[in-house]
Amino acid sequence: MDGFYRRIEQSVGYLKARVRGPLKAAVILGSGLAGVADQLGAKETIPYGDIPGFPPGFETSGLVQGHKGELLFGEGTVIFNGRFHYYQGYPLSEVTFPVRISKRLGARVLVVTNASGGINRRLRPGSIMLITDHINCLGSNPLVGADPGEFGPLFVDMSEPYSRALVEKAREISRRRPDIGRLAQGVYLATTGPSYETKAEIAFFRRIGADAVGMSTVPEVIVAAQEGMGVLGVSVIANMACGIAKGRLSHAEVLSSVEKASRRVGELIRAVLEAI
Repeated sequence: MDGFYRRIEQSVGYLKARVRGPLKAAVILGSGLAGVADQLGAKETIPYGDIPGFPPGFETSGLVQGHKGELLFGEGTVIFNGRFHYYQGYPLSEVTFPVRISKRLGARVLVVTNASGGINRRLRPGSIMLITDHINCLGSNPLVGADPGEFGPLFVDMSEPYSRALVEKAREISRRRPDIGRLAQGVYLATTGPSYETKAEIAFFRRIGADAVGMSTVPEVIVAAQEGMGVLGVSVIANMACGIAKGRLSHAEVLSSVEKASRRVGELIRAVLEAI
Protein backbone atom coordinates (compact mmCIF):
# COMPACT_ATOMS: atom_id res chain seq x y z
CA MET A 1 0.00 0.00 0.00
CA ASP A 2 3.04 2.32 0.13
CA GLY A 3 2.56 3.38 -3.50
CA PHE A 4 -1.17 3.82 -2.94
CA TYR A 5 -0.58 6.10 0.05
CA ARG A 6 1.97 8.14 -1.90
CA ARG A 7 -0.63 8.69 -4.60
CA ILE A 8 -3.07 9.95 -1.97
CA GLU A 9 -0.43 12.40 -0.73
CA GLN A 10 0.21 13.58 -4.31
CA SER A 11 -3.49 14.28 -4.89
CA VAL A 12 -3.94 15.98 -1.54
CA GLY A 13 -0.86 18.15 -2.00
CA TYR A 14 -2.05 19.30 -5.42
CA LEU A 15 -5.59 20.03 -4.25
CA LYS A 16 -4.68 21.78 -1.00
CA ALA A 17 -3.07 24.55 -3.01
CA ARG A 18 -6.46 25.17 -4.66
CA VAL A 19 -8.74 24.99 -1.62
CA ARG A 20 -10.22 28.34 -0.63
CA GLY A 21 -10.91 28.20 3.08
CA PRO A 22 -11.52 25.16 5.30
CA LEU A 23 -13.49 22.20 3.99
CA LYS A 24 -16.20 20.62 6.09
CA ALA A 25 -17.83 18.17 3.69
CA ALA A 26 -17.34 16.04 0.58
CA VAL A 27 -20.13 15.17 -1.84
CA ILE A 28 -20.07 12.26 -4.30
CA LEU A 29 -22.65 12.63 -7.07
CA GLY A 30 -24.27 9.56 -8.59
CA SER A 31 -25.90 8.84 -11.94
CA GLY A 32 -27.87 11.73 -13.39
CA LEU A 33 -27.07 14.08 -10.50
CA ALA A 34 -24.31 16.16 -12.12
CA GLY A 35 -26.50 19.28 -12.01
CA VAL A 36 -26.46 19.25 -8.22
CA ALA A 37 -22.92 20.68 -8.30
CA ASP A 38 -24.25 24.03 -9.52
CA GLN A 39 -26.69 24.22 -6.61
CA LEU A 40 -23.82 23.69 -4.16
CA GLY A 41 -22.04 26.84 -5.33
CA ALA A 42 -19.26 25.09 -7.22
CA LYS A 43 -16.66 27.65 -8.27
CA GLU A 44 -13.50 25.90 -9.39
CA THR A 45 -13.50 22.83 -11.62
CA ILE A 46 -10.58 20.42 -11.98
CA PRO A 47 -10.78 17.49 -14.42
CA TYR A 48 -9.95 14.20 -12.74
CA GLY A 49 -7.22 13.60 -15.29
CA ASP A 50 -5.37 16.74 -14.13
CA ILE A 51 -5.00 15.58 -10.51
CA PRO A 52 -1.64 13.91 -9.80
CA GLY A 53 -2.00 10.51 -8.18
CA PHE A 54 -5.67 10.18 -9.07
CA PRO A 55 -6.58 6.66 -10.23
CA PRO A 56 -5.71 5.99 -13.88
CA GLY A 57 -8.73 6.27 -16.13
CA PHE A 58 -10.56 8.71 -13.88
CA GLU A 59 -11.45 10.99 -16.74
CA THR A 60 -14.58 11.56 -18.78
CA SER A 61 -13.77 8.92 -21.40
CA GLY A 62 -13.84 6.18 -18.76
CA LEU A 63 -17.06 7.20 -17.04
CA VAL A 64 -20.48 5.64 -17.33
CA GLN A 65 -23.12 7.77 -19.05
CA GLY A 66 -24.63 10.17 -16.52
CA HIS A 67 -21.33 10.83 -14.72
CA LYS A 68 -18.87 13.66 -15.30
CA GLY A 69 -15.17 13.38 -14.54
CA GLU A 70 -14.42 16.45 -12.51
CA LEU A 71 -13.72 17.66 -9.00
CA LEU A 72 -15.23 20.95 -7.91
CA PHE A 73 -14.77 23.19 -4.89
CA GLY A 74 -17.82 24.88 -3.44
CA GLU A 75 -18.36 26.77 -0.20
CA GLY A 76 -16.56 24.56 2.31
CA THR A 77 -17.22 21.58 0.09
CA VAL A 78 -15.34 19.32 -2.30
CA ILE A 79 -17.62 17.76 -4.91
CA PHE A 80 -16.84 14.66 -6.96
CA ASN A 81 -18.96 15.00 -10.07
CA GLY A 82 -18.90 11.41 -11.27
CA ARG A 83 -17.86 8.18 -9.62
CA PHE A 84 -16.31 4.94 -10.80
CA HIS A 85 -17.81 1.57 -10.08
CA TYR A 86 -16.63 -1.89 -9.13
CA TYR A 87 -18.34 -3.31 -12.23
CA GLN A 88 -16.01 -1.31 -14.45
CA GLY A 89 -13.11 -3.38 -13.19
CA TYR A 90 -11.71 -0.88 -10.70
CA PRO A 91 -10.48 -2.30 -7.37
CA LEU A 92 -12.51 -1.07 -4.42
CA SER A 93 -9.44 0.77 -3.13
CA GLU A 94 -9.60 2.93 -6.28
CA VAL A 95 -13.38 3.32 -6.17
CA THR A 96 -13.02 4.78 -2.67
CA PHE A 97 -9.97 6.95 -3.42
CA PRO A 98 -12.06 10.17 -3.33
CA VAL A 99 -13.09 9.42 0.26
CA ARG A 100 -9.47 9.01 1.35
CA ILE A 101 -8.39 12.34 -0.11
CA SER A 102 -11.52 14.13 1.16
CA LYS A 103 -10.69 13.30 4.76
CA ARG A 104 -7.13 14.50 4.32
CA LEU A 105 -8.39 17.74 2.82
CA GLY A 106 -10.33 18.34 6.02
CA ALA A 107 -13.82 17.01 5.27
CA ARG A 108 -15.58 15.64 8.35
CA VAL A 109 -18.82 14.73 6.58
CA LEU A 110 -19.45 12.67 3.44
CA VAL A 111 -22.66 13.06 1.46
CA VAL A 112 -23.01 10.15 -0.93
CA THR A 113 -25.75 9.98 -3.57
CA ASN A 114 -26.95 7.37 -6.02
CA ALA A 115 -29.73 6.20 -8.29
CA SER A 116 -31.44 2.99 -7.21
CA GLY A 117 -34.22 0.58 -8.00
CA GLY A 118 -37.15 0.51 -5.62
CA ILE A 119 -37.89 -2.78 -3.86
CA ASN A 120 -40.23 -1.47 -1.18
CA ARG A 121 -43.60 -1.03 -2.90
CA ARG A 122 -44.29 2.14 -0.92
CA LEU A 123 -41.54 3.85 -2.90
CA ARG A 124 -42.17 5.41 -6.29
CA PRO A 125 -39.88 6.56 -9.13
CA GLY A 126 -38.64 10.02 -8.21
CA SER A 127 -38.79 9.37 -4.46
CA ILE A 128 -35.81 10.53 -2.41
CA MET A 129 -34.77 7.94 0.16
CA LEU A 130 -32.44 8.69 3.06
CA ILE A 131 -30.29 5.61 3.60
CA THR A 132 -30.43 4.38 7.19
CA ASP A 133 -28.42 1.17 6.71
CA HIS A 134 -27.04 -1.03 3.96
CA ILE A 135 -26.47 -4.63 2.91
CA ASN A 136 -23.19 -5.40 1.13
CA CYS A 137 -23.72 -7.96 -1.64
CA LEU A 138 -20.61 -6.95 -3.61
CA GLY A 139 -18.72 -10.04 -2.47
CA SER A 140 -15.81 -7.91 -1.27
CA ASN A 141 -14.89 -5.07 1.07
CA PRO A 142 -12.70 -1.99 0.38
CA LEU A 143 -10.72 -2.59 3.57
CA VAL A 144 -9.31 -5.90 2.32
CA GLY A 145 -5.55 -5.44 2.17
CA ALA A 146 -5.63 -1.93 3.66
CA ASP A 147 -2.73 -0.97 5.91
CA PRO A 148 -4.07 -0.32 9.44
CA GLY A 149 -0.99 1.78 10.13
CA GLU A 150 -1.99 4.24 7.44
CA PHE A 151 -5.78 4.25 7.48
CA GLY A 152 -6.95 3.17 10.92
CA PRO A 153 -8.39 -0.06 12.32
CA LEU A 154 -9.34 -2.85 9.95
CA PHE A 155 -12.16 -4.08 12.18
CA VAL A 156 -14.36 -1.04 11.78
CA ASP A 157 -17.57 -0.71 13.76
CA MET A 158 -20.56 -0.46 11.39
CA SER A 159 -23.37 -0.03 13.92
CA GLU A 160 -24.10 3.48 12.56
CA PRO A 161 -22.66 3.75 9.03
CA TYR A 162 -25.16 6.53 8.24
CA SER A 163 -25.29 9.31 10.80
CA ARG A 164 -28.60 9.36 12.66
CA ALA A 165 -28.05 13.04 13.42
CA LEU A 166 -27.66 13.88 9.72
CA VAL A 167 -30.70 11.79 8.78
CA GLU A 168 -32.78 13.62 11.38
CA LYS A 169 -31.45 16.98 10.20
CA ALA A 170 -32.47 16.13 6.62
CA ARG A 171 -35.94 15.07 7.76
CA GLU A 172 -36.35 18.25 9.78
CA ILE A 173 -35.40 20.36 6.77
CA SER A 174 -37.79 18.49 4.47
CA ARG A 175 -40.68 19.13 6.86
CA ARG A 176 -40.05 22.87 6.56
CA ARG A 177 -39.34 22.85 2.83
CA PRO A 178 -42.29 21.89 0.58
CA ASP A 179 -40.02 22.37 -2.45
CA ILE A 180 -37.98 19.40 -1.25
CA GLY A 181 -40.98 17.32 -0.32
CA ARG A 182 -41.41 14.18 1.71
CA LEU A 183 -38.36 11.98 2.25
CA ALA A 184 -38.49 8.22 2.56
CA GLN A 185 -36.05 6.18 4.65
CA GLY A 186 -34.73 2.71 4.05
CA VAL A 187 -32.04 0.11 3.63
CA TYR A 188 -29.89 0.16 0.48
CA LEU A 189 -28.45 -3.04 -0.95
CA ALA A 190 -25.40 -2.98 -3.24
CA THR A 191 -24.73 -5.56 -5.94
CA THR A 192 -21.81 -5.62 -8.35
CA GLY A 193 -23.84 -5.12 -11.52
CA PRO A 194 -23.66 -4.14 -14.29
CA SER A 195 -26.61 -6.35 -15.21
CA TYR A 196 -29.86 -5.53 -13.50
CA GLU A 197 -31.22 -7.98 -10.96
CA THR A 198 -33.54 -10.88 -11.72
CA LYS A 199 -37.04 -11.26 -10.29
CA ALA A 200 -35.82 -14.00 -7.99
CA GLU A 201 -32.96 -11.85 -6.72
CA ILE A 202 -35.28 -8.94 -5.99
CA ALA A 203 -37.68 -11.26 -4.13
CA PHE A 204 -34.73 -12.47 -2.05
CA PHE A 205 -33.45 -8.96 -1.38
CA ARG A 206 -36.91 -7.93 -0.23
CA ARG A 207 -37.06 -10.84 2.20
CA ILE A 208 -33.73 -9.92 3.79
CA GLY A 209 -34.80 -6.33 4.42
CA ALA A 210 -33.69 -4.22 1.43
CA ASP A 211 -35.82 -1.27 0.36
CA ALA A 212 -33.72 -0.25 -2.66
CA VAL A 213 -30.94 -1.75 -4.75
CA GLY A 214 -28.01 -0.23 -6.63
CA MET A 215 -24.41 -0.76 -7.72
CA SER A 216 -22.42 1.75 -5.65
CA THR A 217 -22.19 3.71 -2.38
CA VAL A 218 -21.47 0.90 0.10
CA PRO A 219 -17.68 0.85 -0.51
CA GLU A 220 -17.41 4.62 0.02
CA VAL A 221 -19.44 4.42 3.22
CA ILE A 222 -17.28 1.64 4.66
CA VAL A 223 -14.13 3.67 4.02
CA ALA A 224 -15.78 6.78 5.48
CA ALA A 225 -16.51 4.78 8.64
CA GLN A 226 -12.86 3.78 8.89
CA GLU A 227 -11.86 7.42 8.39
CA GLY A 228 -14.25 8.57 11.14
CA MET A 229 -16.50 10.62 8.86
CA GLY A 230 -20.20 11.18 9.39
CA VAL A 231 -22.23 10.03 6.38
CA LEU A 232 -25.49 11.17 4.83
CA GLY A 233 -26.72 8.79 2.13
CA VAL A 234 -29.28 10.04 -0.40
CA SER A 235 -30.77 7.63 -2.92
CA VAL A 236 -33.10 8.64 -5.75
CA ILE A 237 -35.50 5.88 -6.70
CA ALA A 238 -35.06 5.85 -10.46
CA ASN A 239 -37.41 2.96 -11.22
CA MET A 240 -39.08 0.05 -9.53
CA ALA A 241 -36.95 -3.07 -9.54
CA CYS A 242 -37.44 -6.15 -11.70
CA GLY A 243 -40.57 -8.10 -10.80
CA ILE A 244 -42.12 -5.01 -9.24
CA ALA A 245 -41.90 -2.80 -12.30
CA LYS A 246 -43.72 -3.62 -15.49
CA GLY A 247 -41.66 -3.81 -18.65
CA ARG A 248 -37.91 -3.83 -19.20
CA LEU A 249 -35.33 -1.74 -17.34
CA SER A 250 -32.89 0.62 -19.06
CA HIS A 251 -30.13 3.04 -18.09
CA ALA A 252 -31.83 5.78 -20.11
CA GLU A 253 -34.92 5.43 -17.92
CA VAL A 254 -32.75 5.69 -14.82
CA LEU A 255 -31.08 8.91 -15.98
CA SER A 256 -34.34 10.52 -17.00
CA SER A 257 -36.01 9.81 -13.67
CA VAL A 258 -33.05 10.94 -11.57
CA GLU A 259 -32.48 14.15 -13.51
CA LYS A 260 -36.08 15.16 -12.75
CA ALA A 261 -35.39 14.79 -9.02
CA SER A 262 -31.93 16.41 -9.08
CA ARG A 263 -33.14 19.90 -8.16
CA ARG A 264 -34.78 18.59 -4.96
CA VAL A 265 -31.67 16.59 -4.11
CA GLY A 266 -29.49 19.64 -4.56
CA GLU A 267 -31.71 21.80 -2.37
CA LEU A 268 -31.71 19.13 0.34
CA ILE A 269 -27.93 18.70 0.36
CA ARG A 270 -27.30 22.43 0.33
CA ALA A 271 -29.67 22.99 3.27
CA VAL A 272 -28.11 20.17 5.30
CA LEU A 273 -24.57 21.43 4.70
CA GLU A 274 -25.57 24.97 5.66
CA ALA A 275 -27.03 23.63 8.91
CA ILE A 276 -23.97 21.70 10.09
